[in-house]
Amino acid sequence: MGKRSDILLIYTGGTIGMIKDYKTGALRAFDFDKLLKRIPELSHLDCNIKTVSFRKPIDSSDMNPGYWIQIAEIIEDNYTTFDGFVVLHGSDTMSYTGAALSFMFENLAKPVILTGSQLPIGDLRTDAKENLITSIQIAALKEKGRPKVTEVCLYFEYKLYRANRTTKINAEHFEAFDSLNYPSLAESGVHLKINEEYLLKPNRRKKFQVHKKLDNNIAVVKLYPGINEAVLSGIFNTPGLKAVIVETYGAGNAPTEDWFCRIVEDTVKKGIFVVNVTQCSGGSVLMGKYEASTHLQKLGVINGKDITSEAAIAKLMYLLGGETNKKAFKTVFETPLRGEIR
Repeated sequence: MGKRSDILLIYTGGTIGMIKDYKTGALRAFDFDKLLKRIPELSHLDCNIKTVSFRKPIDSSDMNPGYWIQIAEIIEDNYTTFDGFVVLHGSDTMSYTGAALSFMFENLAKPVILTGSQLPIGDLRTDAKENLITSIQIAALKEKGRPKVTEVCLYFEYKLYRANRTTKINAEHFEAFDSLNYPSLAESGVHLKINEEYLLKPNRRKKFQVHKKLDNNIAVVKLYPGINEAVLSGIFNTPGLKAVIVETYGAGNAPTEDWFCRIVEDTVKKGIFVVNVTQCSGGSVLMGKYEASTHLQKLGVINGKDITSEAAIAKLMYLLGGETNKKAFKTVFETPLRGEIR
């Protein structure tokens, strides 16, 4: 028998931590120190659980890089004491937070699992209990005395995903998330099946590092038929702008009109990075496959490949914050750093 795993549960806010006051019907945050009373099943898990909460839990719509740093610091401060971390988070921006943490944590050798729920923990048909119990169970898994999962993940409705590969796809179903360009890392059924071949393998010789400089001087533009020059040049000429993600059509296609090419060319010449990400949920940017993307390739636009918009945003903030060399920026962005792209 190995030593029981020590798991730190970090509550940031979100539906999962709410409890219904049955007299008024209103939702309020419950005291996480009383977690075992609320979910007695947790006592059956082969691990010790400690909890820590944001002083003022937030709605995940208010999530921002400042809060990402808070979460990262809680994990950094407790990294040597605990074997795994479970972050309870509102589902709306969970994919963004998961992607951001994956870049902020370099040489991570322990599990960081984000989870939440569509219904509050006290609801009769809640999905909160299963999500929480299985997340803790996965975070506590060990092989030869070492954590089995060693990356930032997202667990929801019987599936464990690489967090920086996920997107929230549904606001009402329990299956709220999907990872369309990368297989799930685990499935929870009668047995817990870990898909080992898809897990990131840590380099245990390298020291765990936390990067806390994030630069949010970026913009995201979704192309649509009829987008006009005034709107686009307004965004591309934002003061202080350092990078733009252009959500293109299909396999990375965009208008070939002169004004569009001119705006992109002028932006790249100014040293502002332009990243091509497909607005399709699944699939990849294949710049140069069609004529409608060859011009972007020639203009020096960065190929986002099969990255999600959420991960592209987080990766840009991380690379800009780390003051990545301008000449190497395109190459670094197009290289997988945490398994976020092929």
